[in-house]
Amino acid sequence: MRFLPVFLDLRAGPILLVGAGELVRAKLRLLLAAGARIRWYATDGNRDTAGLDADDVARIEFAEGDPLDADLSGLIAILCAGAGAAGEAMSARARAIGLPVNVMDDLVHSTFIFPAIVDRGDVVVAIGTGGSSPVVARRIREKIEALLPARIGDLAGFIGRWRKPMSGRLPDMSLRRRFWERIVDGPIGAMVLAGKTMEAEAALQEMADPIAYAGTTAIAATQGHVALVGAGPGDPDLLTIKALRALQDADVVFYDELVSPEILDRIRRDASRIPVGRRVGRPGIGQHAINKLLIEAGRAGQRAVRLKGGDGFIFGRGGEEIEALRAANVAYSVVPGITAGLGGAAQYEVPLTFRHEALRLTFLTAHKARDANTVDWGALTDDKMTVVVYMGMTAAPSIRAGLLAAGRSPHTPVGVFARVTRPDSQAVVGTLENLTSLVAQIEAGPAILIIGDVVAHSAPWRASDLPPSISELLVAAE
Repeated sequence: MRFLPVFLDLRAGPILLVGAGELVRAKLRLLLAAGARIRWYATDGNRDTAGLDADDVARIEFAEGDPLDADLSGLIAILCAGAGAAGEAMSARARAIGLPVNVMDDLVHSTFIFPAIVDRGDVVVAIGTGGSSPVVARRIREKIEALLPARIGDLAGFIGRWRKPMSGRLPDMSLRRRFWERIVDGPIGAMVLAGKTMEAEAALQEMADPIAYAGTTAIAATQGHVALVGAGPGDPDLLTIKALRALQDADVVFYDELVSPEILDRIRRDASRIPVGRRVGRPGIGQHAINKLLIEAGRAGQRAVRLKGGDGFIFGRGGEEIEALRAANVAYSVVPGITAGLGGAAQYEVPLTFRHEALRLTFLTAHKARDANTVDWGALTDDKMTVVVYMGMTAAPSIRAGLLAAGRSPHTPVGVFARVTRPDSQAVVGTLENLTSLVAQIEAGPAILIIGDVVAHSAPWRASDLPPSISELLVAAE
């Protein structure tokens, strides 16, 4: 993020506007809509204000002379649109005294940029692309425009009027947040969005017990709630809507080290973030300590999230955490995530099952060689079975030896898929007899191994000079 979104109060002082033509008039209209006072240097001498009402025109000071000689004291910012070479010169003056400046379509000479804006009164959404693609920003704005209710700004203003009166009746911050969440999501919020503001005002005025409305009795407040949330394999777009909602509602988030920074960015800004996970070769705080933290958070009345990479119920020890929460009588819920095996298969087009070819699917964890040595490899030799191995890079030699010794064909297609769904993901494909050398080509984990004929249908396999899949051979034989 190069440009930090900041909302300026344009009524605090004048904006210096320099430029000409329709470009400067578009900025003029935008600034006036935000309540700005404007000192305008029309570089072409055209001061046409057609379409503006008298109140808007009254907030425009038509400046005379050369803008390069203008007095810059007391200004909030300088904006140049259609100003030509004067834009660069004004930028130099502004930078010399630390004054924010925007030269339209010129990132080099700008210290701030204008986003695409969704304006709903008290609700304003700004979309930026760092100045690289205004068209993309406009397309995003169109989608947000379609999603937001027309009166969402009225709802924000309604809550703003009632925040101070209600704060005295709801002294606890967590209670206030839950109360307003229920207002927004409940019938009172629906009244405002339907244009029935007077009815909503009356309903809130007549509310006898806002603490009870918040759904937080004294007992419930001491118990709190813990959500076990699957974060998926790394791509933040693979978070479920329910997972995103839990992250936005959380007071505290206990997260694994494998959860990507992009997903951590989805957490509510003022929520506490506590890392509790571990990776191979790096000890963590231990499962017992994690269970204790979750129970303590729940008993303290907090809304806690246990954020796990992938899915918490697939080699994520979520079951152990649920048992601990049950025993402690702490309320909990489970939000599933996309496990790495499914995410990697989708990314690299590996059909984990395939008609007539792969009829069974087994998930296996073998993150240490000694674990791999305890596996019943004989149960995994069926050539119509796809085997997905988690945390198998270190144990790859034992996995290879175990399957080959049990009778699985050395020519079985194998894929090693690292950091799946992330921008730096990596895939290497080959056969079971070469598994150890395939793993050696992976730059860094985490990685999954997919073993089975279905790997020959994958995009990496098809892009290589490896032999075709069984189904393709059958088609060719026909």
